[in-house]
Amino acid sequence: GLREEYHYVFNDIKIFGEFNLHLLINDFLMAIFFLVVGCEIKYEILHGHLSSVKKAAFPVIAACGGVALPAIIFLMSNYNTRFSNGIGIPISTDIAFAVGVFMVLKNKLDPSLKVFLLSLAVVDDLISILVIGIAYSSDINLVGIIGAIGVMCILIYMNKILKVKKAMPCMVVGIALWFFVYISKIHSTISGVLLAMCLPANSDNSDKSVLENVNDNLSPLCNYLILPLFAFSNTGINLSANVNYSELKTLIKGIMGGLIIGKPLGIMLFSYIGVKLHLIEKPKDTTWSSLLQVAILAGIGFTMSIFVTEIAFSGNQDIIDASKICILVSGVLSSTLTCTTIFLKPYLNRRYIISHLPFGLGK
Repeated sequence: GLREEYHYVFNDIKIFGEFNLHLLINDFLMAIFFLVVGCEIKYEILHGHLSSVKKAAFPVIAACGGVALPAIIFLMSNYNTRFSNGIGIPISTDIAFAVGVFMVLKNKLDPSLKVFLLSLAVVDDLISILVIGIAYSSDINLVGIIGAIGVMCILIYMNKILKVKKAMPCMVVGIALWFFVYISKIHSTISGVLLAMCLPANSDNSDKSVLENVNDNLSPLCNYLILPLFAFSNTGINLSANVNYSELKTLIKGIMGGLIIGKPLGIMLFSYIGVKLHLIEKPKDTTWSSLLQVAILAGIGFTMSIFVTEIAFSGNQDIIDASKICILVSGVLSSTLTCTTIFLKPYLNRRYIISHLPFGLGK
């Protein structure tokens, strides 16, 4: 049937060596996606919303809350179980999907919060990348590590000494970086972020920098080809009748509780405490209620969460399928909750509630 054909196309056809289409998408094409994410992170740190401590403090503190609380909720359900490896699943936010839903609802949401959501998701991604690089890398190969460091030195030399202004030479050397990171057994997608960190970010006169050119040229490729391919090859779910879902209930609670409750609660809690302790300043033109709407959107984990699922539970298809269902349902519920808060917002202000108290109590 269709499932067998799907499995055959993505898993059984070998493209070269051990690489089937599924591995090619997850290990090579997703490295290009992470290159774009890395470019966005570097640009934000150098020139954007994370370029000064004052600008960065609010989204950074909020993102830390949005990572810490989902991780705690997941561990409360799954500590010392066979699912504990999935702690990286509920900590991620999908930039593309979260911002996509934001843009659909933009007439109803505070426009200045798009910047906050982007900054939040960028910091979130940075933490997720660190988790993937550290927690999900096994049997590190020293030759690969030394090779990757050598290639990065070449890239830095090209950037700082040779002052390379073209993207193509950097991309060619970047393929060598991908190869060495791949054989090092650190997850190969990390090579995309490492390459972005080594790209020239300064431009002469009005020309765009190599960093901006790479970002501008590869973003459409990611949005219209790589991410849809990733979604299609990784969201194949087998709702097997043989799976005992009662055994998976702690996993389900951990992922859905982390994404739907932990994400917004962590973001709001850390932001509120940070403001009250005068560590950070809430942007003047935003309210706590509009901040909550965006915080709920951060529960859309999709790409990153599914990516972590594939690595964390590699070889355990039933666990992977159950995790994917949780991620997809959480994304739909987070979007629905945001729409609900938008609808209810006029009725949740204090003046409205007091004026509508029964028996004339509000008068």
